[in-house]
Amino acid sequence: MTRKSAKIKALPGPDERQPLLTARRRQKMARSAHAYVRGSASRFYAWLDSQPRGRLPEGPAVWIGGDCHLGNLGPVADATGNVAIQIRDLDQSVIGNPLHDLLRLGLSLATAARSSDLPGVIISSMIDALADGYEQAFDDSRSDATKKAQRPDVAKIAMDEALHRSWHRMDRQTIDNSRPAIPLGKRFWPLSDAERVAIHALFESESAPRIHAALTGRTNAAPKIEVLDAAYWVKGCSSLGRRRYAVLLNVDDTCPSDGPPYLVDIKQAAAAAAPQRDGASIPRDNAKRVLEGARHLTPMLGERMIAARLDGCTVVVRELMRQDLKLESERLSEDDAVKAAHFLALVVGRAHARQMDTGTRAAWLAELGKGREESRTAPPWLWRSIVELMAVHEVDYLGHCRGFAHDRPSR
Repeated sequence: MTRKSAKIKALPGPDERQPLLTARRRQKMARSAHAYVRGSASRFYAWLDSQPRGRLPEGPAVWIGGDCHLGNLGPVADATGNVAIQIRDLDQSVIGNPLHDLLRLGLSLATAARSSDLPGVIISSMIDALADGYEQAFDDSRSDATKKAQRPDVAKIAMDEALHRSWHRMDRQTIDNSRPAIPLGKRFWPLSDAERVAIHALFESESAPRIHAALTGRTNAAPKIEVLDAAYWVKGCSSLGRRRYAVLLNVDDTCPSDGPPYLVDIKQAAAAAAPQRDGASIPRDNAKRVLEGARHLTPMLGERMIAARLDGCTVVVRELMRQDLKLESERLSEDDAVKAAHFLALVVGRAHARQMDTGTRAAWLAELGKGREESRTAPPWLWRSIVELMAVHEVDYLGHCRGFAHDRPSR
């Protein structure tokens, strides 16, 4: 047996994945309070559900991201390669209260700042900047020229890497350069025969024309799509344990002579933890819900996605473009933290504002500012909510760490 085949044989099979993925998720969430926040959307919504009615603003019914933490924002490319910082993960998207995205982002920023050992004075300034950046998106009295935020270093670095990221670098990170195959190991695990058959069937099914159109921008009633390789993808935090696959495709015989293979992400769509507005018209199929949320919030991403079924499971299929990155924000500087709060709040605000007419934007802007004592400070409800959320999540995080430490096998 070769060293490579022995390594593959040592990787977990489909029946062994779940406990390993659960343990990995718990380990990731134990790394820092910020990591815990990223993986605990359900805890965030439990706190919101506990708040008395009327204590927090009730925004207009629009599509929201539902899980707007820092890791779910970053550079996103459209089908032609244009890049912008957008909401990049829509698993939790629903028609709901836009306030939820603002609070989720504020909690994530504040815990990232604490994980970076930044003082409370900076967090106070971040929350003020968060309010100002978000409100800018709804203020029609300000020109587009003034609705600009200074891009923080975390965004500059990510954008620079996205714009200059080459396929050669993408290959080193994701696929074997010597042949069109996915290297099995820590990130990619082997498939079962049934999974491999199901993935091949997906690209030969009635969804194939829609997949082809999303990948190429061209309509073809009889598309030619060849599955070169596929693997189970160990990726994410809150989604660990769901079905997730990386697939290499040769489309219309363009690989390898006309370029590298298409790298496609197949991700199971599960029910959202984010509460939806009563009476809202939302697709019952979770993959279609995610797709609809992307089309409203991040059209650059939505145009590249399709909803499909894989062996009876609802999934979202999209090409992974080399420009798609997440923001790395484990170490924020004092200056960058405040800039990041303002800039990212404006990004989220614009995603909400484009769904509202003039009167709705004005009414929501007025509602956001209720109780504000000074024009440049955050309203009291926003400060109080983020501080309370930080306290709740810190307690839960320490409890998670204690349980994780006790459950780890002794060395």
